[in-house]
Amino acid sequence: MVQAPVTAASNSVMRASLASGTTSNATLTRGKPPINGNANNPAAAPLPLSAMHSPPLDLASVERRGQPTASRESSKRIRPHGLEEAPTYKPTEEEFKDPLEYMKKIAPEASKYGICKIIPPDSWKPDFAIDTQRFHFRTRKQELNSVEGSTRANLTYLDQLAKFHKQHGMCLNRFPSVDKRPLDLFKLKKAVETRGGFEKVCKLKKWAEIGRDLGYSGKIMSSLSTSLKNSYQRWLFPYEEYLRLAKPGVHQQLEFEYGGPLTPSPANSPMKKSHQNTPSSLRGESPAVRASDALNASMRHDLGKESKHIPMLDSPAPTPPPQPQPAPVRSGFTPVNAGFTPVNAAPATFTPVHVNRRDREEPGFTPPRRPPPFDAGSAKHPPEYKPSALSSAPVVNGFTSNPMLKRQRSVDSIDSRSRKGSQPLEEGDNGGRRSKRLQKDAVPTVAGSHMTLFRPTPPRIPGDRSTAPGERCEHCGKIEVQKNLLICESCDNGYHMQCLDPQVTVRPDYDWNCPRCLVGDGQFGFEEGGIYSLKQFQEKAADFKEGYFQNKMPFDPVLNFHRPVTEDDIEREFWRLVASLEETVEVEYGADIHSTTHGSGFPTIEKNPQDPYSTDPWNLNIMPYHPESLFRHIKSDISGMTVPWLYVGMIFSTFCWHNEDHYAYSANYQHFGSTKTWYGIPGEDAENFEKAMHEAVPELFETQPDLLFQLVTLLTPEQLKKANVRVYALDQRAGQFVVTFPQAYHAGFNHGFNFNEAVNFAPKDWEPFGDMGVERLQQFRRQPCFSHDELLWTAAEGASSSFTIQTAKWLAPALDRLQKRELAQRKLFLDKHKAHGEPCVLVDPSEVEGPKCVLDFVLDEEDVPEEEYQCSHCMSYAYLSRFKCDTSGKVLCMLHAGSYECCGMLLDERYAGKNHTLHYRRTADAIETLHNKVAEKARQPDQWEEKVETLLADGPTPPLKALRTLLNEGERIPYALKSLATLRPFVERCNEWVEEATSYTARKQQNRRKNEKAWRKGSKAAEMEERDRELRKVENIKKLLTEADHIGFDCSEITVLRERADSIDKFQRDARAAISNVVLRQTQEFERLLELGRDFNVDMPEIEKLDKIVQQMKWNDRARDNRGQFLALHEVQDLIDEGVRLEIPAFNDYLHHYKEQRNSGLQWEIKAKELVNAEVVHYPQLEALSNQAQAAALPVSPETLASVDQILSKQREALKQIGSLCQRSKDEDFTNRPKYVEVRLTMEQLTELNSKPNGTLELEKEQKRHEDWMRKGKKLFGKANAPLHILRSHMEYVLERNLDCFDINSDKPRLPAEPASREPSPSEAKVHSWEDPRFREVFCICRRIEAGMMIECELCHEWYHGKCLKIARGKVKDDEKYTCPICDWRVKIPRDAARPKLEDLQSWQDEIPSLPFQPDEEEILNKIIDNAQEFRNHVSPFCNPVMATADESETQRFYLRKIEGAEILLAYETNFFRQELHKWSPVAPQPPPVLESSKSTRKPRPTKLQKLMAQHGVEDPDKLPQNLRTKPHTFKRKSSEPSSARTQILQPAPGRSDSGTPTSRTFSIDQTMHHGPILSGISPDHTHAHPFGGYGAQDSVFSMSSQHATSPAFAPHAFMHGNDPSVAFGQVISPRAPGMFNEAGFNRMGTVALVPGSNSPVRDSFGGHPNSGADVAQMFNDLTNVTDESGQDKMAEAERERERRNSDTTKWGGDEDMELFFDGP
Repeated sequence: MVQAPVTAASNSVMRASLASGTTSNATLTRGKPPINGNANNPAAAPLPLSAMHSPPLDLASVERRGQPTASRESSKRIRPHGLEEAPTYKPTEEEFKDPLEYMKKIAPEASKYGICKIIPPDSWKPDFAIDTQRFHFRTRKQELNSVEGSTRANLTYLDQLAKFHKQHGMCLNRFPSVDKRPLDLFKLKKAVETRGGFEKVCKLKKWAEIGRDLGYSGKIMSSLSTSLKNSYQRWLFPYEEYLRLAKPGVHQQLEFEYGGPLTPSPANSPMKKSHQNTPSSLRGESPAVRASDALNASMRHDLGKESKHIPMLDSPAPTPPPQPQPAPVRSGFTPVNAGFTPVNAAPATFTPVHVNRRDREEPGFTPPRRPPPFDAGSAKHPPEYKPSALSSAPVVNGFTSNPMLKRQRSVDSIDSRSRKGSQPLEEGDNGGRRSKRLQKDAVPTVAGSHMTLFRPTPPRIPGDRSTAPGERCEHCGKIEVQKNLLICESCDNGYHMQCLDPQVTVRPDYDWNCPRCLVGDGQFGFEEGGIYSLKQFQEKAADFKEGYFQNKMPFDPVLNFHRPVTEDDIEREFWRLVASLEETVEVEYGADIHSTTHGSGFPTIEKNPQDPYSTDPWNLNIMPYHPESLFRHIKSDISGMTVPWLYVGMIFSTFCWHNEDHYAYSANYQHFGSTKTWYGIPGEDAENFEKAMHEAVPELFETQPDLLFQLVTLLTPEQLKKANVRVYALDQRAGQFVVTFPQAYHAGFNHGFNFNEAVNFAPKDWEPFGDMGVERLQQFRRQPCFSHDELLWTAAEGASSSFTIQTAKWLAPALDRLQKRELAQRKLFLDKHKAHGEPCVLVDPSEVEGPKCVLDFVLDEEDVPEEEYQCSHCMSYAYLSRFKCDTSGKVLCMLHAGSYECCGMLLDERYAGKNHTLHYRRTADAIETLHNKVAEKARQPDQWEEKVETLLADGPTPPLKALRTLLNEGERIPYALKSLATLRPFVERCNEWVEEATSYTARKQQNRRKNEKAWRKGSKAAEMEERDRELRKVENIKKLLTEADHIGFDCSEITVLRERADSIDKFQRDARAAISNVVLRQTQEFERLLELGRDFNVDMPEIEKLDKIVQQMKWNDRARDNRGQFLALHEVQDLIDEGVRLEIPAFNDYLHHYKEQRNSGLQWEIKAKELVNAEVVHYPQLEALSNQAQAAALPVSPETLASVDQILSKQREALKQIGSLCQRSKDEDFTNRPKYVEVRLTMEQLTELNSKPNGTLELEKEQKRHEDWMRKGKKLFGKANAPLHILRSHMEYVLERNLDCFDINSDKPRLPAEPASREPSPSEAKVHSWEDPRFREVFCICRRIEAGMMIECELCHEWYHGKCLKIARGKVKDDEKYTCPICDWRVKIPRDAARPKLEDLQSWQDEIPSLPFQPDEEEILNKIIDNAQEFRNHVSPFCNPVMATADESETQRFYLRKIEGAEILLAYETNFFRQELHKWSPVAPQPPPVLESSKSTRKPRPTKLQKLMAQHGVEDPDKLPQNLRTKPHTFKRKSSEPSSARTQILQPAPGRSDSGTPTSRTFSIDQTMHHGPILSGISPDHTHAHPFGGYGAQDSVFSMSSQHATSPAFAPHAFMHGNDPSVAFGQVISPRAPGMFNEAGFNRMGTVALVPGSNSPVRDSFGGHPNSGADVAQMFNDLTNVTDESGQDKMAEAERERERRNSDTTKWGGDEDMELFFDGP
């Protein structure tokens, strides 16, 4: 992951800074306060960063992938420094699905470059998920020429040189001049040093050569040599001599503070030499090595003696008071051309260690953190370091006295230690590279995240800081008066003059600097910058870039503006600034921003659960935990490794050379912004790179051997290429990934404002690199991010489902290294323990009963916090075993156990183990067991490979069974086996051979087709047969045996096939002998021989010949046996055809006989088919044919014979049924007569016969008589035109309706009730219908419960259903008053069918005993009549005119309402109640007329023909266009009315006259018509006399109108429905029109229940009118379906024809305008 170095707590002055956010390009002079474009730049933020709000960033203003602002991808052929381009990959969408799989694919090529670029598919565009209003971050200031190693070494050396001369009274204000040019003293020093030093150069006269190296060529060499020599001798030689004497002491002091020598590995470490490159300072003559030797000697022998001069490591180190931030020191040195500035004068990127006390109160400083207090005499907190001159040094990059914890603990890690008093810091407050570990006890700062805010561990400052700097001697620690104490001008530390080496006898007259400040400690870090939002930083970056390049680009006179800045311009300018001594540019970089604190740029599952990119494997929050990433075995999150870090860059901001922690892979994604240029060095060149860095800047590595861990040093690619280091480059743009590979060093810089996110991941091939990385961290005593051993152990102990062979393959060698290393280190320590202590059971198990060893041993398998097993010396994690000091609490790894001072004990005592405990997490046996388990699983593929090799080595023909076993075993191993790819096809080939051989050895007859007609050549089946025939050749067996020898395997099928080949040879010899002499052999002999040949499953000519002979012999046998037997015609034909096919001779007796039989059968077939297909079947002839076929055993077709027998059988059965029905229909007992349904089904079956049996006509006549009775019932109910089957369904509806209306038990007279929905609140005393099923509140004439829209009568206050009265919801107004038909007789009640009078139903019922069949409607009719008669008897007391009073009016109204709702007419009761109600409560001015019948008020729907006639304006169907006329059809009737076939004729519409003219008339109401009740007697021929008189008056369904009809074709129907005949078809009629209720219906006019001669007032109104005549009477007869005596037969016939037409054409699917009607409420 790209990381920038940490921040030093310094507030030094910037030099030539252009980071001010202005467009000015002026160079700032030293001493000016720092300028920052962001006002929000406090040392400590006043608010938490997450609580700040700023204007949001406009994402349209930045470069984003897929947007118009995105920069185009271009490949640079020529880059600065001549660098080669790193590879770029563009995966497809399929390849892009799995990141680690794709990495595995490209790694072989990409790893050679160290870095590569991956451009996702165009469809992959995750949204930017950060809230730019709340996102704030702190930056770091970077001075470009200070990050370059050579330049920083140069500036540091010159600063120390200036201090040295100033201390001795000489002022080095500017470079000395040689040949009128400033002399670079650092380069001169390096040139002399490389040639052996001053004395050697003088002796060998190398000054002229040095002059040429420094670029001086125009001057006389002797003069140049003299000038260079004098300059060196004056300015450099005294300082170099001082360094030679002072540097060892300073380095020794630094080593005391660091806790060990300045080497990658401690001198007394038993660790093997690392394969990594070590710093160049480890040369034998290195001062660091000499200092290390002195340090070790003093530690071993003089710990007690020399405590006065060299403080002990365990001496107290009290907490110093807060130290003010040092101010810059102005040494007075003025560089030539402003090219040199002393390091401590004003480097913004350098933390000055030596400060002047006079400048400590400079405003704006950031005080360093106070270290945790230690009690000087406490055993819990023993001091770890000796006093040092670095006590007041701020925390800087690498480490101060103790290397900073690079990572800090996650919330998931176990932490048993309390952190009392620890205060959270901002990210920039920590030392060293920013921490990747987060502490446990912090509160999560991001919603949905378990990560905590970063809190750095306080630095361990050595020495006793109970006093302020300058109040005590830093060497001996004694407090003296100021006259004996020298105060360093740079660091403010004090030293006794006598403690200095060499001693100082006289106080200096000039500013004095301590040896440490003059020699230098190499500390360097980046200063903190401001706090910005993204929008603020974008503006700052844009202003800086514009101001910097404003006048630098050449002016184009053609285009009249400056040439735009290109990426190459920026790259060249960056490296120029980095290497420049004269020009210093400062920029800011927001690096290592924790995504857990500020949020990730990718959607997360906690914040964006619905976003598909929140679970995308390329999401950097997901990638570290990929199933194939080894980081998923880490038990805690690590910020920066498994949790992404964010980077916000501006132009020239840089990240220096580094490789990833633990040598991990890293993935960096640019969300948006300008280009980021990367430089990569492959891991193979890492050692060469480190060597080149040491050779280039050895001065920096002398005091900081871990310099490359600090990310603060650059070296130009040009220098690296000269050192044979391969360097590659690439440009990353928005929406692109950059991947770095293990151990690959990388660096880079930004071209402008951009936003990146990075994380680490670890595929399986990373593990060896990770082990090397941990070893390197231990060498340099750097804290690792996690325990590598714990990762391996967790993976090994993981769930069995995730522990695969792939896991075991990488884990087994890792565990092997772990086991060897762990056991070796344990053995080394125990050997030393044995040499220094008593016999121990750990060393010798036989010593159990001996003296007890003082070393405590604990087997602790529980997890403990990482702090409790981290080595105090090398900072590594001692996961499996650790050595703990019970006195100080320090923990040491086995490598440093006993050898490192953890308490006041001597070395022998520490090895003996007194007051120390040895902790084992796992025993050696447990480690070995786990390793063996993993190794065994990892060895499975290798063991299988060994089995394969062993089997193949045993012989040239391995057994197939063993090969199959190995193949099955290999296929069960989930791993890519090398030999499996070869073994599988080999075994498959052997299996194919075995399968093919089995087809010849298996005793299974194959189905073959010999009929060439059925198997036509060229068809698919024929091709398959042809192929099978090729496979069945006998030659193939020999080929198979040869092929088996060639393949080289062994199996039992080979032996069987050889035996089969020998048997085939024997069979062929026997078959040829039998074929040559057929006559003398029996059929069975040939069959046995043929069966033997077929068992071989091969084709041989002998088999075909034997087969033909056998078939001929079998045909003769079968023909002989079947002669005289009954055979079907096709069987005879098949026998003849088979004989012809078998080439039976024509003179064969059997063949001749069957041919004659076939001819006779064919003649019989022809005759039988003629009789069967005749229009009139002649049954006697059929009977004779049937008998002939059976008697003569003729070969006839079974189908034809069955057809004949079926016709005869049907004829006999029909005759039997007809006779039975006719006989039963004449039974005197009516109940024994057949049901009508049975007769109808029988008649339907008779239609299938071509001729009618005897008795059919008589049965048809009886059926006709029965159906006439049914038609009479239809007329009574007004369903004359409906099919017969409608009668029963309508009667069922009538019964259901009457049961409600004639209910005398539940529905009794009551006061008007309110519907339940109308009640304001339910009454407690009243029980509603839904609560009491015994009572239901019914309303309306239908006497049913509340439903739908209800309307109340204003008079009687009864509620009526709008549906029953055909009142539409939209036509009812709230304020409209309504009078019901019961109160006002003028209000018509819509009726869908006619209501027959009870007397007519009783008369109809009386006709049932005279019927030939039992009607289906009998039971329903009885119930209807009984129910109505019961009700009539119930209301008869209320129908007495003499007894009726006004008090009974409500009861009369109640019963009238029930009678009007019923579907049969009680005429007397209706008229009586209407007259009585009019008498007591008159509403209409006239009394109601007397009702004799109740007709339907529905308007009949016109037929298709009527519609066509109305559309074309004609009255005669013959006048329609020819194409629209109805054509007559002749068809067989299949209805329920049996009849002979007849031509369907067009019947006149109901209500029309015979002539076809409309019967509508215009009537005027006679003033003499009766309007009151007229008593009349009942007809004398009526058998059911009514107890009361009848009434006669105008029928209520007729509405006389004087208007003329405008549509003559439909006038009768309109007239009969009481509508205005002028209303044309299709016009809108009154909402109370009868047709609005139930649109589905047959809309047929009901029959008027009047007969000629009856006393009908309606008839009288027609006939008695003065203007009425024959036409009027005829129209009345037409409307009422009443004819005279002579025309009754004709009308009945027409009616039956009409029923047949309706039954046939409308039987559930006739005319499209006709709808099936089921009457309902």
